[in-house]
Amino acid sequence: MNKDSIVFAGLLLGLCIIISTAVGGYSFYNVRSLDNSLTVTGSAKMSVKSDTVKWTTFFVRAVDVSTLKDGYAKMASDLIAVKKFYADNGYADKDLIISPVFMEEIYNPNGNAQNKQYQLRQTIELNSITDLEKVTGLSKNTQSLIDSGVVFSTQSLEYYYSKLPDLRVKLLAAALADAKARAVEIAKAGGRSVGALKSASSGVVQVLPPNSVDVSDYGNYDTSSVNKEVMVTAKASFVIK
Repeated sequence: MNKDSIVFAGLLLGLCIIISTAVGGYSFYNVRSLDNSLTVTGSAKMSVKSDTVKWTTFFVRAVDVSTLKDGYAKMASDLIAVKKFYADNGYADKDLIISPVFMEEIYNPNGNAQNKQYQLRQTIELNSITDLEKVTGLSKNTQSLIDSGVVFSTQSLEYYYSKLPDLRVKLLAAALADAKARAVEIAKAGGRSVGALKSASSGVVQVLPPNSVDVSDYGNYDTSSVNKEVMVTAKASFVIK
């Protein structure tokens, strides 16, 4: 090996040492930076009572293909009876969302074009922000419509809490306070103390029936119960000293 080769090899070795030292120093700095923070998840929960109800109902008629026209006439008569039922209980047409009549074929593996049967179905939706108890009671007392010959049924009875956006903000602050309290205890156990908040992010909102643990990564909104528990989580990173 000549002198120039030895000099080049020495320079190359020195350069490698410098690069490895720099990388090692950078890695050490990152580790120390990561070690200087603590990330904790906090949560907050509050019980609320629904203040809005959506009652979805429907009525149906089964008809043959030969009596389809007569079936639509009977549906129109049924709609008059249904609207009167609502009106008698204090709800005018403007309070209702009435869908068009929907027709679907009733499956019959032995049927043919001459004896096909269809189901005619019409849906009515009532939304109320003041009469939650009244609507709930009314949904259980539709016998008068059944007695008049209308095939009437409840599709769903859904309960909502209209002030959820405001409550979410309030619970988020409480969840961050809970996260800090947890961070303080964790840091104390390691002989450290908690400093400034570095970053924070909000988790999804969980609206659950009372005493439920059925949480989801995408959030939940239970509509089946009048009383609910609203839970919010928050992830926070703190400087530790």
